[in-house]
Amino acid sequence: MKEERILNEKIKLLEKELAILTEKIEKMGALLKETEDLKRQIDGLKLFFVRVHPEFKTQFPEIMKKIFKK
Repeated sequence: MKEERILNEKIKLLEKELAILTEKIEKMGALLKETEDLKRQIDGLKLFFVRVHPEFKTQFPEIMKKIFKK
């Protein structure tokens, strides 16, 4: 009888842990989708800038180097 209670408690804990993990994975999936959308938007902006200002294509790598040096 005591073993059954212990086993039931362990099962309940595992179920709670699984629910928490599932929740976190769903949140991470939503964040990943949002990040991918932002990446596409940034790519679109880069294409726009290159069309409007052709020199942007050569200056952009230099700008990124300056940003990531800090």
